[in-house]
Amino acid sequence: MILVDFARALAQIGDPRFRRVLWIGIGLSVALLVGAYAGLLWLIDWLDPEGVELPGVGQVTWLGDLLSWGSLFLMLVLSMFLMVPVASAITSLFLDDVAQAVEDVHYPHLPVPPRVGFVQGLQDTLSFLGLLIVANIVALALYLFFPIAALPIFYGLNGFLLGREYFQVAAMRREGRDGAAALRRRHMGRIWAAGILMCVPLSIPLVNLLVPVLGAATFTHLYHRVAGR
Repeated sequence: MILVDFARALAQIGDPRFRRVLWIGIGLSVALLVGAYAGLLWLIDWLDPEGVELPGVGQVTWLGDLLSWGSLFLMLVLSMFLMVPVASAITSLFLDDVAQAVEDVHYPHLPVPPRVGFVQGLQDTLSFLGLLIVANIVALALYLFFPIAALPIFYGLNGFLLGREYFQVAAMRREGRDGAAALRRRHMGRIWAAGILMCVPLSIPLVNLLVPVLGAATFTHLYHRVAGR
């Protein structure tokens, strides 16, 4: 059934509200990735002004290589790791627009819920980003001790966290914070599985730009299915 929810979300990708959030998300994602990558190059330059030799990329220096093809490749690789927190931030800030578009098409009998305030949404986003970053820093130790299990650990951990966040934000629109948390706990297994489904394409450069919108739509369908609406 999770794949059915995803297929229904994918079928609606041409919706103008989906496209609006998609373009905003792409713009924010690219800006954040470029900013993060520029910061990385600045750090490399600060540590070694002569540059650093990277396999397959060559000599990496700060400003001179910022727009080079080698840097573009390195930024795409970097996006595999950065898109998990980026996707979370975009989803939390723009979920209402995507969820309402889904409900207008698939659940038109429901009244329009009150929008989550921007300040509250921003607070929730920053709180979850902090949790996501800390959890992944801790997971680095597991990657070092169990390198053969690095990918399963990455997908399992981030799938759990993303599923939790996607579902919480989707359900909170109609259930409130406490109601959404109770519903999430009752259906944590399928929510975790859906989170892993969203997490896998997040590690694929360029494809990952579509995931925040599709994830928001998928979890809106998942919420309505488990809530019996």
